[in-house]
Amino acid sequence: MNNLYALVDCNNFFVSCERVFNPKLESKPVVVLSNNDGCVVSRSNEAKALEIKMGSPFFKLKEFFKQNDVTAFSSNYSLYGNMSQRVMSILSKFSPNIEIYSIDEAFLDFSGFNYHNLENYAREIKRVVYQWTGIPVSVGVGKTKTLAKIATHIAKKNNQFNGVYISNKEEEINSFLKNIPVDEVWGIGRRFNKKLLVNNINTVYKLKNADQQWIKKNFGVVGLRTVKELNGLSCISLESVAKNKKGITSSRSFGKPVSKYEDLHQAISSYITTASRKLRKQKSLANILIIYILTNRFDKENFYYNHEVIKLPVPTNNTSTFIKFAGKALKNIYVEGLNYKKAGVMLNEIIPEEHIQLSLFDNVDIEKSKVLMTTIDNINEKMGQGTIKSASEGFDKKWKMKSEMRSREFTTCWDDILEV
Repeated sequence: MNNLYALVDCNNFFVSCERVFNPKLESKPVVVLSNNDGCVVSRSNEAKALEIKMGSPFFKLKEFFKQNDVTAFSSNYSLYGNMSQRVMSILSKFSPNIEIYSIDEAFLDFSGFNYHNLENYAREIKRVVYQWTGIPVSVGVGKTKTLAKIATHIAKKNNQFNGVYISNKEEEINSFLKNIPVDEVWGIGRRFNKKLLVNNINTVYKLKNADQQWIKKNFGVVGLRTVKELNGLSCISLESVAKNKKGITSSRSFGKPVSKYEDLHQAISSYITTASRKLRKQKSLANILIIYILTNRFDKENFYYNHEVIKLPVPTNNTSTFIKFAGKALKNIYVEGLNYKKAGVMLNEIIPEEHIQLSLFDNVDIEKSKVLMTTIDNINEKMGQGTIKSASEGFDKKWKMKSEMRSREFTTCWDDILEV
């Protein structure tokens, strides 16, 4: 059976999520900003037409946005995450094997599908996803995952394909590859790209036809694999089961400087809640908890950074246990009188739940802890994150990041349900 893959990519995903619940924004320039309303991370096509660049600092564009009637939103990750789950659930109905590659992309296994019906099938995916969620997608199909990625790029950049491109015509796809910069290839990083350009390999077509021995010598097995994929030889298999993370981090810069221990403890507790929820979701336990705090790194004279590594007596995924140890550790590194800009937590030495080994003297009721955490997770999943939380997280959250233009949590919070 010949390998065949589709890549489904949500168009301008964060912006598209905002438009689903605010249809007045259709055909208008819209952007979504990063944490603390720092810079542009998602743009509508109309915003791109105004030459607003990804990563542009928001504070430099405020006047430009007013003059050009650009709507800006703070990031609303609860909304985007939930909309992503809905899209991925729909995509799973179109293929027996699916790899969720990112929040807005997924590979589908089309191996064994009839080539003659592929375009109709891809258009059906596009139609159903939009009808059921309001999210527009582009679909590219190829013999390899790399070619599927390229096909999606072609589908997005060329209006005549209306969001769907099947890369099954050698001459046609080569004509496109001659005009696509080599850094558009999946896996080509900055250093890889720089070396290719020095050797006059500046398009995808030139990379596809590069001498494979030379590629292997200069870029190793990874580079050779990319070239083979461009030539239709599948080297990267579908990962239908996501790999568990070996380390989990949760951190944020504060919306304004934080100096009090109590506020820092609230922030650390909140980040622990997020990290431990992710840990439980992958059915894992952590042996190591790391917390860290730092002041503004640009104030070099007064810069302060410190961290504490806690080896837990028993591996756990219990939020309360992490918070208890974090509180003691924070007292060891907190310095009064400083203005802290950021804090974070890391969970390391992660193992599967079933690998835990308890001694006779371990005074830990694992089963009760598991039931409690599962109950809290289920309630928060249904009623909105933070419905049940630790008192250590506080309520006023003076430290929370800026999100002055954040939309409501339309799909995850009862209080924010859209009124019609």
